[in-house]
This record gives sequence, structure tokens and C-alpha cells, in this order.
Amino acid sequence: MAVDSQKTTHFGFTDVPENQKAGMVHGVFTNVASKYDIMNDVMSVGIHRIWKEAMMDWLAPRSGQRLLDVAGGTGDVSFRFLERAGEANAVVLDMTESMLVEGSKRAEAASLAENLDWVVGDAMALPFEDNSFDVYTISFGIRNVTRIPDALAEAYRVLRPGGRLMVLEFSQLPNPMMQKAYDLYSFNVIPKMGKMIANDSDSYQYLVESIRQFPDQETFADMIRTAGFENVSYRNMTMGIAALHAGWKI
Repeated sequence: MAVDSQKTTHFGFTDVPENQKAGMVHGVFTNVASKYDIMNDVMSVGIHRIWKEAMMDWLAPRSGQRLLDVAGGTGDVSFRFLERAGEANAVVLDMTESMLVEGSKRAEAASLAENLDWVVGDAMALPFEDNSFDVYTISFGIRNVTRIPDALAEAYRVLRPGGRLMVLEFSQLPNPMMQKAYDLYSFNVIPKMGKMIANDSDSYQYLVESIRQFPDQETFADMIRTAGFENVSYRNMTMGIAALHAGWKI
């Protein structure tokens, strides 16, 4: 009897073949692209902007740096980076073209156009040469990658020696009672808000489930170390609703 050895992964709480997840995630973000910034407000109770500013504070962008912002969505992180760095360059990479289209329409995109590129691509197979970026960021995107270790390996490959990785992602609250309260909000409110805002509760249901599937802070830090990064550390944002991880390619 033939044995089906096809690898599976999770799409929210559902097991799916690995080779189907990217397409399913692409469908989610195609559906929510025009409402992406509002979606982040719903998912983070409106404080994702504060977290991204904290990310920039820790990163301390400098003139002359080149940023790769993976799963860069509508450009939030790249805009902040360029505004702080001065004479620098940024590449926003996303697997969903409609997300990049939305980002390129924003006023910041026009004012920063000379220093900003938009690229459709896969976090697990980056279309860039080795040692070509000073900073790699990914915000609220790595949990949607089919094979997270592959994405981290690619981040290590494209960073120059001395380059820095920064990952902002929804995480796990260390207090079980607080986690339970946040889960109640997430599963009972966010899909309903998705229905109201974007007429799409299913995509928001997936996004909530994907948060619960993502590793806790220590586990993810170990994954970053396994990819080769050193001096790995993290900071909890808003008691652990999100976490900001950092590491260096030495």
C-alpha cells in the first residue's frame, strides 16, 4: 500500500498540505489588503503603531543602511525606517501584490520613492544576493510563513556580517489569566469586527488562530539562534500581546 508522505502544516487550527498554505495565506491577504491598516488596529486594539515605534527606537536606523522589510504589507515599517535614517534605502517585500499596491498609494510612498522599492517575493526564497542588507525586519508576518526556519535561514543569508534581524510578532502573555482574557477577546470579537469592517470573518478567524499557533517567546528565540544569529534577545510589548525579537549576524 502506498504511503502518503506529503508534509502538512497548520493554517490556523487546520492541518493542510505544506504546498497549499502559501496560496491560502495569499488569499487571506488579498481579501484584507484594502483594510489592512484597520485590521492591525483591530488585532492589536489599536496599539500596533506604538509597537512599531518601539521597534525603531531599539533598531536606531542610521544613514547609509539598507533595509529589507519582509511581509512588509503597506510599508509601515519601511516608512518609519527611512524617516529616521535619513539617507538610506529600503525594500518592501511581500508575497501578496495587492498589499504592495495599497502601500504604494500612501502619501509616504510618494515622498520616499527615490529610496524605496516594492518587490513581490517569498520569505523562504528571497530574490536577493547573499550579504546584501544591513537590516532585516518582519512585522506580523512570520507566523504566516509555511516553514519559519527556512525564512530565518534566508534572513541570515541576505544580511551582511554585522547585520541585524528584528521580528515583531503577536506572542503569548506570560500570565495565564491575562492570556485567557485576550483569547476571549480575540476569538469572540475580532472575527465579528472583520465581518463588519471587511465583510470577511473567515480571514480574521484565521489570523486569530495563527497567533495561537505561533511559538512562545523563548521557543522562537531558540529558533533564531538555530538559524545562526547571535546575541538574541526579546522584549515583550504590552505584557506579551506582542514580542519584539532581535539578533545579529556576527
